[in-house]
Amino acid sequence: MRILFDKTGAPATLSQMLKQLDADKSVASVLVFAADGNGWTPSGIDDILRAAAKPVFGGIFPQILHDAEHLEVGTVIVGLPNVAQITVVDGLSDRARDFGADIDTAFPQAMKHGTMFILVDGFAQRISALIDAVFNSFGSSINYLGGGGGSLSLVQKPCVITPLGLQQDVALLAYMDINSGVGVAHGWEPISAAHRVTEAEGNVIISLDWRPAFELYRELVEPHAAQRFNADNFFSIAKAYPLGIAKLGTEVIVRDPIMVDGDKLVCVGEVPVGAFVHVLHGNRDTMIAAAIQARQGAEATLSSGQPHIELFVDCISRALFLEQEFDLELRAARSADLPMVGALTIGEIANNGQDYLEFYNKTSVIALI
Repeated sequence: MRILFDKTGAPATLSQMLKQLDADKSVASVLVFAADGNGWTPSGIDDILRAAAKPVFGGIFPQILHDAEHLEVGTVIVGLPNVAQITVVDGLSDRARDFGADIDTAFPQAMKHGTMFILVDGFAQRISALIDAVFNSFGSSINYLGGGGGSLSLVQKPCVITPLGLQQDVALLAYMDINSGVGVAHGWEPISAAHRVTEAEGNVIISLDWRPAFELYRELVEPHAAQRFNADNFFSIAKAYPLGIAKLGTEVIVRDPIMVDGDKLVCVGEVPVGAFVHVLHGNRDTMIAAAIQARQGAEATLSSGQPHIELFVDCISRALFLEQEFDLELRAARSADLPMVGALTIGEIANNGQDYLEFYNKTSVIALI
């Protein structure tokens, strides 16, 4: 595997790096992690992506990771030794779309092993539906790794890198016959009783226990935080108080409330009606412990072969929560003697070949490839 890194984020440098990998006979596919601060647009990079001789896939994220650094500007590209079988599913917010039919058409043959990379627009409204369709098609016979692209401006825009260009409101699935070990952990703990989601539409929670969602959330969070919500500080408080969806036999699924719409809570990822949610909280020690747990999980589930690279998909809101201490989480996540690359994402996607595939928030996902 070959890693190329550029701190400038310039489209011209992306073009040069792709040409280097096109000329490298050991590289069959190219994975791109780009920072939102690069300012890339379809008009600026689509021709570059289409000119690549080898399959290119990836995303634009709030920050990217390169060894010990997390950067708001820059590009990391990884030359992978296997050919990626890629499909793009559009209309990721379309409630009428049958994602299962699209996936079965694109991948008619069953996969018995390997790794599926899943990159999505983090602000699309039916990401969980897409994830469910993927798992229904492939099951637990393969590993999965990915995350949501997007910007901390919270404005939806093109952020998924495909061989045909930069796209919005899509999911990209890239399967390759390559071995991996994946670990998942989050470190958030409940501070409230369970409350039933009584009304919701996609990623918007309308009511909890038949009360306006924000009204109840405010009652639970403000005393614990010793702060009061106002018109300007919702995310600065809420980043420390995500919601946890209880599921049997698996890690609590974290949902990140990112804004208020009247009395509604807008989250990253769907929240199903009838689910029971807790308000969660964490601290530096639980975040760092979770990164260690995710790394150890990846090491334990790598069934064979020697890993060549560590991919770290971590939630941007963990970095915002930890601030200067996020470097401690990066150090805890690193596997000895392996280069580490990845992204700080808007939602994380993973399973480890044993559990159900999920779209997570505020979670650390580590893969050894």
